Amino acid sequence: MRDPASEKIEIIRLVEQSHLSVRETLERIGIPRPTFYRWYDLSQTGGPEALEERRPQPKRVCNRIPDRIREQIIQLALDEPELSPRELAGRFTGQHSYFVSEASVYRLLKAQDLIASPAFIVMKASDEFKDKTTGPNQLWQTDFTYLKVIGWGWFYLSTVLDDFSRYILAWKLCTTMKAEDVTDTLEVALRASGLEQVEVAHRPRLLSDNGSSDISADLASWLEGKGMSHVRGAPYHPMTQGKIERWHQTLKNRILLENYFLPGDLEAQIAAFVVHYNYRRSHESPDNLTPADVYFGRGEAILRQRERIKRQTIQSRRLQHQTQAA
Repeated sequence: MRDPASEKIEIIRLVEQSHLSVRETLERIGIPRPTFYRWYDLSQTGGPEALEERRPQPKRVCNRIPDRIREQIIQLALDEPELSPRELAGRFTGQHSYFVSEASVYRLLKAQDLIASPAFIVMKASDEFKDKTTGPNQLWQTDFTYLKVIGWGWFYLSTVLDDFSRYILAWKLCTTMKAEDVTDTLEVALRASGLEQVEVAHRPRLLSDNGSSDISADLASWLEGKGMSHVRGAPYHPMTQGKIERWHQTLKNRILLENYFLPGDLEAQIAAFVVHYNYRRSHESPDNLTPADVYFGRGEAILRQRERIKRQTIQSRRLQHQTQAA
């Protein structure tokens, strides 16, 4: 089987993130277990580049990352240990205007023993929604998740997320999961998006699950008054709302590393992480852009700048190699 390395990496990530067993997941996607484990062992020992088909390599490497840049990458990894190799590569390229690939960062950190095993298993982000969005404010996802404050009990986080960009438009920490909690969060989202101040041809559709608050007549009446339509995911199939489910998992993986004794402390941590998630944390699906970059329309300009940096970096490395070889 001659799959590209990128596809092998995606298969490994899918199996790692699946809620099914390894055997069941591999059976569903049609990958033999010996093949998968061979790929997995190669990725663990050699990183993503070990999954490439082997071809004759030149004795001289004309695209080698200079030692000065390698040291800067390692320092960035030490300064921000929560970043993955993918996020480090994007962050370094943006900060230093010097292109490095995810595979190069992984290989460099692996050599320095800076790649740790995952501390948690993340769920699969989503099965594809049949009606894909093509821009912001076409579809919003909303849902609740549970968070505990010691001595106070359970609280419920209501969130509204833009489907296209994954931008968190609004959130509210609630003591109940009633329709009014959903509408309160949606009111904040409408103000944050500016849709309350302007006339638009189409209001966002709302995607939710089938919770009691989501199927209530109060919510239906409120949405009708705002000119918003409502679609709900299939029962027992949370992957339909995969992006907001993934948001919940990402949030909990970070903020539940601590215990909270006051609701205000929990709210402060949520607020800080929302800012990080929207403006600092790049996402793999939207081309390693932050949700804010996509939502506010900066993505195309950033991608063009990255491509210019990549071309300039590769040209600079080749010139440096030719100078040294002369």
